[in-house]
Amino acid sequence: MKEVIMIFVGGGIGSVLRYLCSMLISSHNTTAFPWATFCVNVVGCLLIGLFGSLAAKTGMSEHVKLMLTVGVCGGFTTFSTFSNESLSLLRNGNTLLFCLYVVLSLVFGILAVLLGNYCISHTN
Repeated sequence: MKEVIMIFVGGGIGSVLRYLCSMLISSHNTTAFPWATFCVNVVGCLLIGLFGSLAAKTGMSEHVKLMLTVGVCGGFTTFSTFSNESLSLLRNGNTLLFCLYVVLSLVFGILAVLLGNYCISHTN
């Protein structure tokens, strides 16, 4: 039961952080490209790489690891919004932006997880 509570708390924190970051980024976006979701998802990938490696390196408790990875990162990132925005780009005839968004999201997401893992695994 403690795991569920930790994930619940982490998810709330992640969701509020996503909302605040999205509002900040969206207020400066003047293009059709969904920068807010893209940035939040890439940062979330970096964080899950950092948290996962940090947990393995430090022997972090499973409860804290779940709060940070499943809770915070799960609440912070959003695959459903990514999918919805991708479909909207297609429906609006923005095929090039659709392709760019999907490919860049996947490539930068994977690279961010790798970077997060690398940063932690190569520190003393």
